[in-house]
Amino acid sequence: MKEIEGIIITRHRHAGCVAGALSPDHLSAMSTIACGDEVRTRITGRKIRSLIASTDDYLMNCAIAEDLCRYASD
Repeated sequence: MKEIEGIIITRHRHAGCVAGALSPDHLSAMSTIACGDEVRTRITGRKIRSLIASTDDYLMNCAIAEDLCRYASD
């Protein structure tokens, strides 16, 4: 089965904080780095359904991490 790969890039005022908050939640098929004001997450897998579910979970966690980092910096 062929491996599927996707990269999600989001911009944040506190990208390092957001990336750090997201990293402990990742599966082995995900990696996240902060680069300037961007958070870049690479997701890989063999089944599209699993990739979609992982992306959905990631985006929800990303929104929560953004809120927490914003409140923590104020």
